[in-house]
Order: sequence, then structure tokens, then C-alpha cells
Amino acid sequence: MSEALLLSVIQKLDEIKELEEYYNYWDTEYYSYPELEELLKSVIKEMRKIVDIVRDKKLEERRSPNFLVCDLVDVADDALYFLKLKQYSSFSSYYDTIHGWMGEIQKQMLNLGGDESNIRSSQNVEDDVDVVGLDEDVGILISKKIIGGGEDLNNILIKGMAGIGKTTLAREIFNHPTVVDRFERRAWVSNSTYFTMKELLIKLIQQLEDPQNLHAYSLLENMDNPSLRDTLYKHLQGKRYLIVLDDMRKQMRLRSFLNALPRENNGSRLVLTSHTMHSDILVYDENVHRMKPLDSNKSWQLFLKTINHGNKLTGDNKFPMDLQHMGKQMLRKCGGLPLAIKEVGKQLAEKKVSGQSKWEQLLESVDFGSTLKLLEPFYHKLDPKLRSCFLSMAFFKEDTSLRAEKLKQIWNVVGAAEEHTCESYLDGLINESVIDVNDKGTKYSMNIVLHMLSIQKAEEGFNFEILRNNGNNRPSESPRHHRVIICSRDKFNYSTDQDNHLVSLFFHGGGYLDTSPSYWKSFDRQLRILDLEDFGLKFLPESIGTLMELRYLGLRNNYLKELPESLRCLKKLEVLDIAQNFMVEVPNIIWELRSLCHLYLSDVICRKPLKIIGALWNLKTLTYISVDNWRYERLGKNMKFKKLGIVGLDGNSDVSKILVSLRQLSFINHLILRGYRFRSMPCLDELVILDNLRTLKLDGLLSRLPRFPPYIGSLTLVNSCLDKDPMPLLRNLPSLHYLKLRNAYTGQEMEILKHGFPKLRVLCMEELWNLRNVQCGQGRIQDLSPP
Repeated sequence: MSEALLLSVIQKLDEIKELEEYYNYWDTEYYSYPELEELLKSVIKEMRKIVDIVRDKKLEERRSPNFLVCDLVDVADDALYFLKLKQYSSFSSYYDTIHGWMGEIQKQMLNLGGDESNIRSSQNVEDDVDVVGLDEDVGILISKKIIGGGEDLNNILIKGMAGIGKTTLAREIFNHPTVVDRFERRAWVSNSTYFTMKELLIKLIQQLEDPQNLHAYSLLENMDNPSLRDTLYKHLQGKRYLIVLDDMRKQMRLRSFLNALPRENNGSRLVLTSHTMHSDILVYDENVHRMKPLDSNKSWQLFLKTINHGNKLTGDNKFPMDLQHMGKQMLRKCGGLPLAIKEVGKQLAEKKVSGQSKWEQLLESVDFGSTLKLLEPFYHKLDPKLRSCFLSMAFFKEDTSLRAEKLKQIWNVVGAAEEHTCESYLDGLINESVIDVNDKGTKYSMNIVLHMLSIQKAEEGFNFEILRNNGNNRPSESPRHHRVIICSRDKFNYSTDQDNHLVSLFFHGGGYLDTSPSYWKSFDRQLRILDLEDFGLKFLPESIGTLMELRYLGLRNNYLKELPESLRCLKKLEVLDIAQNFMVEVPNIIWELRSLCHLYLSDVICRKPLKIIGALWNLKTLTYISVDNWRYERLGKNMKFKKLGIVGLDGNSDVSKILVSLRQLSFINHLILRGYRFRSMPCLDELVILDNLRTLKLDGLLSRLPRFPPYIGSLTLVNSCLDKDPMPLLRNLPSLHYLKLRNAYTGQEMEILKHGFPKLRVLCMEELWNLRNVQCGQGRIQDLSPP
């Protein structure tokens, strides 16, 4: 069967290859005529290799190769269909998929071994497991998405990282009495390592058929995929159905599967659980349920339920409640992840049953190795392009919030991502549930258990190590490229062993860094990243200037009083971050750092005006520069400014000239203007001329709102103290999707009028001390919900 299917596709490809009329209309944006011909030849060649594998009788007798071939034929037929319709962009996408798909099929065919059951059974969704803290999630999903949500066939995604309880939540919904009563047909299919579309269709049909009239398995197995889709469609037609696809791989092509689902307006639902969005299934944002970790109380409840469930703990062996505080401290390392909490509970129960240790000793010696082992499949499912970014998360402190700019800059310097791909990689990690973004969209974080996994994998394959400044460990014998040093408050003990191979060096903790010039010289001009953010550093040595290859220097949030003159030697430095060092003296040497792209300043002391504007032509980010240092007459159209922050504006500032000068900058899209406390900012009506501006923050007293740029998408007003309601004006900004008001309005009444804010997604209001009443009309604002 498999051989015949493949040969039929090869024949179709041969026929297409010979029809030059298809190429006459070929869009050269995708492939030229010779490129397309070579592509078809390579596909035919690879398919013939698969035919040779299938001809092996041992493989032909087994089901999995047949299932894999059916899927390949499905994808190839779709590609040919789009080619014949001259929909070349869709055709190109399918052919790119076919190349990867054939390689995967060959690998899976050749690696299949051992006895094979008729078909892998679906997970038993009736299994009794420990469930804690899901009542609210169940209620919201059933009332608003499953029962509510209209009569159209809705696609619903339960999204989150591995081990967070997606399957458990879906099971609670699937078996809920209200859901059982509502849906005439229900089916549940779980993913597996070699899961195929054919297997998916067979499992669904077997669950949806009348038990008295089940197809014989052999009959279903001998059907091709289109016939199986027709059979599934007939079983669902005219019925209200609920289908759950649990842990679906994003690589599986599901477009053809969707054609097997009737789209009658009867309230049917398709529910997916996954750590990522699936490109083939459209899920509107309001139908994505993002799961969050358990809080400390729910974590504790799940821990107690796990440790007492099915274990032989009796009498004095039971967990003593007087150790609750110690137990909760230990559970903090689980990061609210149910998988980790359950694994730790089982581990402790097993050790206690053996009677080897006291509870205090067990709590102090919890091993997360088994938990990380369970999370490894999550790591291997990641897009290979994102894995280096995932591994580099090991550089940062656990359970901390990170700025997007810093993440992207570090990735770029270590080679995990090119500058033009950093933004998409950041979005990719969010989409894959690797990192979370806060409600304001400004800070990013990683679950503490996933952070442990990133450290483990980085130590295994990223030339990474962690050293603690307590004398208990030394650098690895093999050269390492990336190192984190965790310091205590004691004197820094350091070694120069293997330092000449280091590319990046991060310091955590500590605060006292007393090093000799030889320490910095030991890096042998290889070090590119030096990050001391939040370290409590008071002094930066002159010998820092010996790091000639340094590209990133992070000194944010320390106690530095001055920067050494030797910084002028860092000619390759691209990022200099000295923000949040209160009243740090900066010598007039910044202008000599000609490679500088991102400069972060705040509360700096300059004995002479800083020469920046007109000197640093590669500068893309500058926050914050005093209005007294802004040399707008030196601006040129070739300057690359994208983000700019200017401070010290007051009524005497010639802001009109500043804003007119900014119009010369072709790339600027993010502007921050900050005034003095208790002083009014000048009139800012000239802002309207900045057509490219997308993000704007105004921090200071305003007598009235200015005229805003037409395409502003993100607006923050801080300390504006407006006495007139700003909403009637702001609601008319057509592209506004983020609005934050902090101490921006002193009135008691606010009115959000009908049909205002057409694209608003985030509204944050803080410190509006006098506000007593907010009147909301119909429109986009009603769709917003509290976090």
C-alpha cells in the first residue's frame, strides 16, 4: 500500500515537472524556473529513497511506516493542489515542509524497532490524579469558552510550559458533568513520539463511533487519509461535538484535519493543549487560556495531597505540620509548577518510607534531577533556532525580571541570534512558553524550574559553568566560554585558570570586587560581555580598559561614583549601561567609543558637556541625556536613533527646536521626555510632526494634552496631573494599543465614551488618587479584563 501511494505521487510530480506551462506564471519572488525544476527533482529523488525503504518486507508488514507514508502523501497532494491553482506562496510553504518531512520520515522509518502494538491507546482521561487550584480555570473556560462563546465552531487553546497542568485542566473540563451533558460526541487524543495524522483520525473515529457498530481496526488501517476524513466527517455531521487534541506537535500539518470537522452552528468545540500556538489552527487571542503557576498556598495543598496520596506514610512517618514553614521554603524552588511539586512529594515520601532520614534532612536534600529529566522533552521540542537563546537564560539570576533590550543585546553578542532576528526569537520564546511577559509588556521572566533546566543544558553543551566565591569550586579543567560567578559579601577570591577562553562573564550577588590588574589582563582580549548589574559595585578599576574585545558592559543599579578614563580604550564597545547609579561622574570620553550602539545613562555628573550627538553615528539607543547636552544642530539624516530619552525639560526649554530636529531622524520610533518635579513642561504640540513615532512616554506636569503623532501605539503619561479628563482625546487615537496613566489625572470623574479605543489591549491606571467614578460605554474597552 505504502509503495503504491508513493509511486502515484512520484508520477504526479514527474507530470508537473514536464509541464512548462506551470512555470510560465511562476512568481520569481519564490523560485525561478531552474530552481523549481531542481526542487522537484530533489523531492522525487528523496521519495524514491523512501520507496526503497518501504520495499523492505519487514517494514512493509508494520503499521507505522504506512501511517508515515500516508501523511507524506497528504502533504504532497496539498502542495500539488496549490501549484495547480497557481497559489505559489502556499505551494512554496508546502514544499519547504516536504523537504523536512521526508527527512523525518526516513529517520523514523529506519529507527523503528521492536514489537508494535496495533495502535497506541489514547490516554485514559478518567484517571484519578491529584488536582489542586484549577476550580477557577475550569469555571472560566466552561462558562465563557465551552458553553459560552457562540454557536460557531470555536478553537480553544490551553497554553503553558510543560508540567504546568494543561492536560489536567483539559481532563477536568472533558469530564465535567455540564460538558458531558451538553455534547453528543466527545473524543480525546493525546500526542506521542511518532504520532501521525492517520493515527489521529483512526483514534477519533474509534471513540466517536457507536459502540455497537465499530469499524474493524484492519478496515480503518487500510483506508487512506481522505477516506478516513470522510468517515470522521459523517460521524460528526449534525452532532454537537467536543474534541480535545492533547499536546499536539506544532510540526503536524492539521489543515487537512480541519476539513473533517463539520462547521455547523451548533456550539461544537475543538480544544488543544500545547506549549505553543499551532500555525494551522487559528485561535483568537480571547480563546487562548494561558496557565499560570500555582501560588504558595495552592502549591502547599498539592504537596500535602501528593505526599499523603497512595504512600505508606503512617503514624510518626507522616509529614509533621510544625515543619510547614520549612516545607514552603523548599517548595519555592518548584516555582508553582505542579509537575515539580508532585515529583518532590513522591521523592520525599519514598525516602521517608525507607526510614533513612528525618524530615528536616530530607527537605534540605531535595534533588530536582528527576523533575528536570521529565522536562527534557519540552527542551527537545523547542525550535532548534531558539535553543541557544534558551541556554543563554542560564546567565541570569533565577526568578528575576529581565528587560527585552538586555536579552536581545546579550543574544546578539554571544551569537545566539543575529540583531535582525532577536525580536522574532523573543516572540518565539514567549510563544513556546519558555518565558513569560508581564502585563505591561516590559519585563520578561522564566520559571525557576525551567531556569534549572537551562543551566543543566548549558553546562552540558554550551561551554558554560557556575562558580561560587566560597572556595569550594574552581574553574573546569576544560576551557569554558561562559561563566557566572556567584559572590558572597566576603572578599572576592578569584583564579585566572582558563580565563583566556572566556567570552562572557556575569557576576551575581556580592558587592565587593577587589581585583588586581592581572585579573582583567588574564582574559587575553577574548571577553565580549561583562555584566555586573545589581551587584552593589562601588568601584570600577582602571584595568577595565584592558578588555579590548568587550562589546557589552552592564553596570546598571550599582553604587558607582565615577567611571575610569580607561573606558576610552574599549573601541569595540556596543552597549554601555550605567543607568541607576546615583550621581555617577562621567568623563567626557564617551564620544571616543565609536562602535557604541546603545547608551543608558541616568543622574550623571558631567564636568563638561558630553560630546555624543554628532560623534556617535551608530547610536540607536540613548537614555537619558540632559536637555543641556542635546545638540540638535548636529543631527543628521544618517543618524540611526531609534529610542531617545531627554530629561530636564521645563518652561524655558526650546522644545520646538528639539522636536523639529527629531523629524530629521528617519528611524526614531520611541521617545521619552521627562521634566522636573513640580515644574511644568513646555507646550509639546510639535510632537504631531513625528510621523514615525510609535512609543511615547511623557513624565512631568502638563497644562493640557498635546497633539499626538497620528500612529502612536503605546502611550505613557506619568505625573501629568491633568485637571481635565484625558479620555475624550485619547480615545480617538486610531492605533493606540497600550495606555498607561500614573498620577496623570487629578479629577474625580472619567468617561470612556462609546466606541472609543478601537485597538486598545492594555489599560493601566495607577495613583489616580482623586478618581471616584469611571463611566464605560460600549466598545473595545469592555473587552479588557483585569490580569
